Amino acid sequence: MSAVKQCKFNNDFLGTGRRKSSVARVRVRPGSGSITVNKRPLDGYFHIEQDRQQILQVLEATEQTDSVDVIVTVTGGGTTGQAGAVRMGLARALMGYNEELFPALRDGGFLTRDSRMKERKKPGLHGARRGTQFSKR
Repeated sequence: MSAVKQCKFNNDFLGTGRRKSSVARVRVRPGSGSITVNKRPLDGYFHIEQDRQQILQVLEATEQTDSVDVIVTVTGGGTTGQAGAVRMGLARALMGYNEELFPALRDGGFLTRDSRMKERKKPGLHGARRGTQFSKR
């Protein structure tokens, strides 16, 4: 387990999540269960139900849906990558909030980093791997 990150000013628990090219900085504090993403409610930011469910899965697995407030700042990538980043950051922040949640988070696979990234374009090729079209004449 990594060191617990806690804010010096207001004792929020911090977690950073990454997926593809998205980075999410997540704050967890005791509260009523509100989730704010980039100063907007969860439903207002993530319009796809699958993305919202991916984030709420973490809170449901740890039974923290109504006991913590979550504040997220997320940048880069698309909505699905951002949802994956928020999911991982939230899991890390919850681990700092309550160490006893670690087994539930580990068993759910929420602490595992999805390391798949877009492969870079190489010189002389059209993309990462696609070569030039063969010309007989």
